[in-house]
Amino acid sequence: MVLPTLVFAGPATGSEAPQFTATTASGKQVSLSDFKGKYVVLEWLNYGCPYVRKHYATSNMQTLQTTYTTRGVVWLSVLSSAEGKEGFANAEQAKNDAVMHSSKASELVLDASGRVGKLFEARTTPHMFVIGPDGKVLYQGAIDDNDSTRPATVAGAHNYVAAALDEAMAGKIITTGSTEPYGCSIKYAS
Repeated sequence: MVLPTLVFAGPATGSEAPQFTATTASGKQVSLSDFKGKYVVLEWLNYGCPYVRKHYATSNMQTLQTTYTTRGVVWLSVLSSAEGKEGFANAEQAKNDAVMHSSKASELVLDASGRVGKLFEARTTPHMFVIGPDGKVLYQGAIDDNDSTRPATVAGAHNYVAAALDEAMAGKIITTGSTEPYGCSIKYAS
């Protein structure tokens, strides 16, 4: 059972996650339905955003990615910035950026049209979603409870994504099902 704390216009916590199919930076098609039976994290990404830089410069994001992907979680980093706008990357650039930032995401989802981002009503980078094995949204919102861009704030922050995954994977009630996301606005095409 999930106890939602806020309700957004996108998929409600506890409801079915919107289904999508998209192309990854490696050129393959992925669908959310491909991962039925697994936990999935969606991370909206823009390396030009100082909030994203904070989490990558401190290795906070990569540590989360490694911790949970080694436990069978699928981690999809979604790039919804439109071509010509901050955060846009074609497949080659997205792969290069991932290597440069030591990303440990399972896949980089290219979403320059913004279709996937708009399905989830993702608003910021990073905007995080945790999807359960049953396809329902378990958590959505901020990565943690400290909306500063200062890297030093990562150490004392309460990480909502880790808490939601740990509670869900232990069969416990998720105490925080949603929070207000913070970060840079996603640079959608329209």
